[in-house]
Amino acid sequence: MTRINLRPVASPMPLGFFTVAIASAMTACLQLGILDDEARRAVALCVLPAFALQLLVSHLAFGARDVIAATLMGVFAGSWLAYALVLYSGAADGLRVLGVFNLAFLCFGALMAAVTGPKRALWLVLVVSLPRWAATGAAGLTGAEWLTRVSGVLGLAVALVSAYAAYALMLEDMRSEEVLPIGRSGPAHTAVEGDLAVQLRNLERHAGVRRTL
Repeated sequence: MTRINLRPVASPMPLGFFTVAIASAMTACLQLGILDDEARRAVALCVLPAFALQLLVSHLAFGARDVIAATLMGVFAGSWLAYALVLYSGAADGLRVLGVFNLAFLCFGALMAAVTGPKRALWLVLVVSLPRWAATGAAGLTGAEWLTRVSGVLGLAVALVSAYAAYALMLEDMRSEEVLPIGRSGPAHTAVEGDLAVQLRNLERHAGVRRTL
């Protein structure tokens, strides 16, 4: 007889979203001029821990069999690392490179948003982040100051939405019921509201059980 053991874990998503909120607020303050240009290296050092935290969230999400959340948080982790290193090092033409990077990230985010609809918290954070990545990318390539300011305002919006998602998910996990509206639908709603049989459906075809990815 074959046995497949599952290990329950606490949801890592509140940590992931709170990390996005804090890092986004820090970078937004720099873009809005609340923090001077001399604070760039200090901001980079404050943002750097977001890499480790979101990498941890990604690892736990893979273990929880949520490939969408794991992929998103893993790529977020890499983006914070790249941003922190470029900002701290003061590399030549760093802002233009980050502009191209943000436009590439915009394409990734659009693809992720297309498949995260049922996971409304993830989807909402992505939808708010898309125009920020576009504005940041355009500002890096053109050097337009007003685009940098727009990106900063959008960064604060990302921080607020991410903080709300984190708080709502944390309350839901603590009370085992939805307290603040998150808006799950389809498979995401069934995964939370369905019984154990729903969670184990097609388990033999999941990555880590089947022989190949």
